[in-house]
Amino acid sequence: MAEPDIHFLDARGPDGMRLYAIGDVHGRLDLLAAMHQRIESELEWKPARDWRVIHLGDYVDRGPDSKDVVDFLIEARKRDPRNLMLAGNHDLGFLDFLDTPDPDGLFMRYGGVQTALSYGVPLAADAGWFGRMETMRRGHQALLEAVPQHHIDFLRSLPFSISFGDFFFCHAGIRPGVALEDQNPQDLIWIRDVFHDHAGLFPKIVVHGHTPVPEAEVMANRVNVDTLAWQSGMLSALVVEDADKRILTMTIREA
Repeated sequence: MAEPDIHFLDARGPDGMRLYAIGDVHGRLDLLAAMHQRIESELEWKPARDWRVIHLGDYVDRGPDSKDVVDFLIEARKRDPRNLMLAGNHDLGFLDFLDTPDPDGLFMRYGGVQTALSYGVPLAADAGWFGRMETMRRGHQALLEAVPQHHIDFLRSLPFSISFGDFFFCHAGIRPGVALEDQNPQDLIWIRDVFHDHAGLFPKIVVHGHTPVPEAEVMANRVNVDTLAWQSGMLSALVVEDADKRILTMTIREA
């Protein structure tokens, strides 16, 4: 039997479990580390019986510290498996570039140059088509040598969604009218308008990022916590504990 649709105000997390869902990081290690420090402090001064920290994808590109963000997340998961990470389109775009370099693909067009630099590899294109292709070819080879295998294994291991209580977590959103368990992975990391424009309720509240907003957006059927951290200096998270819901923000302006 299908689950009844639910409104945000009525949604609850699992009994005794506190959830933190963190939006797109995009290479801002400073914000990610500060958010984790804040969460650890909260868990210390107000302990929960159980907890999960859910990262909603897009760890690389655009910001300055993609390599260190991946290292941080790998260590966090190793330290405590209650730190969970989902796949974002930029994370898979990074893998796609390592597999088959494309000068017009997501990685090269939207912040992959900064990701490569974080691994010590310049990818800035030379003038002219031939120069551009040759620079990319050399850069791709250098990047293959610079990216540790455990980073690739980590990014390949990321699931597309996870669910706790009345909440469904993914990077971009869901396709309305399709059961949560039948969602296409491409929709989970790429969808926008058809999801955002859907006014009806879903069986669970969809918590996502992917589409930047000036501040966390809380709707009847979804919550968007992508506050353009790499540029705005503000990383946002949804916190759920039983019936209580709140937005947690961490702000650091780049000098």
